[in-house]
Amino acid sequence: MEKVRQSIGPVAAFKTSGVVKRLPKTRSGKILRGTMKTIAEGAECGVPATLDDPGILDEITETLTGLGTPKP
Repeated sequence: MEKVRQSIGPVAAFKTSGVVKRLPKTRSGKILRGTMKTIAEGAECGVPATLDDPGILDEITETLTGLGTPKP
């Protein structure tokens, strides 16, 4: 990880990662990065009106909670 930090910079060196089966997308296929960031920060996240499948947010929240992220 230190080599990545030196080569690319601190922005590329993260501490924790998790794997989810699906990403939250709009009906037109755009990934809702802001929604994922809000969940990762442990803040309350409303369900966007354009979200294709609201169940994805629960899956992401469960995965992040298992990694130690505070639950909203």
